Amino acid sequence: MDRKQPGFPAITPVAKNGEERFTHQGTDLGCCLKDFWSWYASDLVGNALRGCLAEYIVAKALGRAQGVRTEWDACDVRTEDGIKVEVKSAAYIQSWHQSQPSRISFGIAPAQGWNAETNEYSRDAVRQADLYVFCLLKHQDQASINPLELAQWDFLVVPTWVLNRDAPRQKRITLGSLLKLEYRRTGFAGLREAIVWAASSRPSDLST
Repeated sequence: MDRKQPGFPAITPVAKNGEERFTHQGTDLGCCLKDFWSWYASDLVGNALRGCLAEYIVAKALGRAQGVRTEWDACDVRTEDGIKVEVKSAAYIQSWHQSQPSRISFGIAPAQGWNAETNEYSRDAVRQADLYVFCLLKHQDQASINPLELAQWDFLVVPTWVLNRDAPRQKRITLGSLLKLEYRRTGFAGLREAIVWAASSRPSDLST
């Protein structure tokens, strides 16, 4: 009888401080992890890294930015109470050449979520999170754009049941369509409160 191989257990990443050294056969190469971070992660306006930054900002608002980000989890952030939060980002100004500001839209497609704890995919394609935080880098002056200045961001918080009710099959949603839904729009200071509202709201609620 064939026996199942034990395979490789999940690796739990440990937070680095940036001072870890690159070496070759024990010889220090004169650079550290912080140098790699600077090389790899300095374009905060670019689409890919801006999305990760938005996740960090939401996690920071919730007091959940400790430790290390979980790659490919079914949701982006979890509150202390286990509420699952999906984070999406968009911006008018991009890091590439533009003839005009970008039109704002966000991805909202249902998906088969992967659970990092069980290493399993869900059977059905659904919206995995309890609520969505749409992070809009609203600043439109290229010379002064700075994603680390959180006053340049707006946050629109929408319960997932609203998306399932009003946009059940949509893969993307424009800002204009989003503003027709039930949502809370806030700056960073009110983000945690807006998330609490969305987590506790129900289809029978009339609040917007």
